[in-house]
Amino acid sequence: MKNVAWDLYQVFLLVARHGGLTGSAQAAGTSPATVGRRILELEDALGRQLFVRRQTGYSLTADGQALLAQVQAMESASRAVDAWRDEGAGATIVRLMAGTWVTWLLCENFPAIRTERDTFRVDLSVSERRATLAHRESDIGVRAVLPDEPHLMRRLAGDVAYAAYRRRNTADGETGGWLAVGEEDAISPYLRWPHDNAGGRIAVVASRPRSLLDLARAGAGQAVLPCFVGDLDPALERSGGEIKALRYQQWIVTNTEDRHRRDIRTVSDRLFRLLKSHSDLFAGRRPQRSG
Repeated sequence: MKNVAWDLYQVFLLVARHGGLTGSAQAAGTSPATVGRRILELEDALGRQLFVRRQTGYSLTADGQALLAQVQAMESASRAVDAWRDEGAGATIVRLMAGTWVTWLLCENFPAIRTERDTFRVDLSVSERRATLAHRESDIGVRAVLPDEPHLMRRLAGDVAYAAYRRRNTADGETGGWLAVGEEDAISPYLRWPHDNAGGRIAVVASRPRSLLDLARAGAGQAVLPCFVGDLDPALERSGGEIKALRYQQWIVTNTEDRHRRDIRTVSDRLFRLLKSHSDLFAGRRPQRSG
């Protein structure tokens, strides 16, 4: 049997995870035709068919499933060696993915996540989409749904509540319309809420959720925001009670294979402590304001 280069196995992993050539090629920075040729090369070297080719995509054969388990173990070992090497050089990177408002809280309290004594770098990825760790885009994710993937470790960080907010001391009759992101960008329940419940009364549409806070502060209308954002802002007040349909549980997730990486474990532990320290605010239990 021919010796198989590790890069062929990496192409195999991409196709197994993406279920086809197009997504795999995009991830690899090459063409679908090249990915297809590499898979044929691997199958020829192993003497086994690894995928069933259909118009809808590639699915693993029994041999492909067996190989996937072995190659995932190889990948895990390779990543562990890389992490060990990088730790010695003080050059590790921890990739953390969270939504707009958790990222906002992280930025407000970043010394709680990384100190000047830490040698690792933190890469923040901001997205309203669910943090995906299976393809290694991130090392740590903050999710709004209970993870069901078997390869993920998870920790419950508490509930998150939402309410509508307007500029403080605005008269009830002067609240104005609703503030929203465009419908194509409204991929989270709280972003969809104005479209589903106040479509005819939307006054301003912004392209990014972060603009909702600034618009509400300016008195442009009322916005649905997480309570830990709105209740902390002295320029805002609630324009109604909690929107209970939007409440959810918040989870911190990491790959099981990374549980021994000291830098990932450190950032994950610090993130958990930060979110738990704000648990009352996250759950909509407002702080007492003086005056």
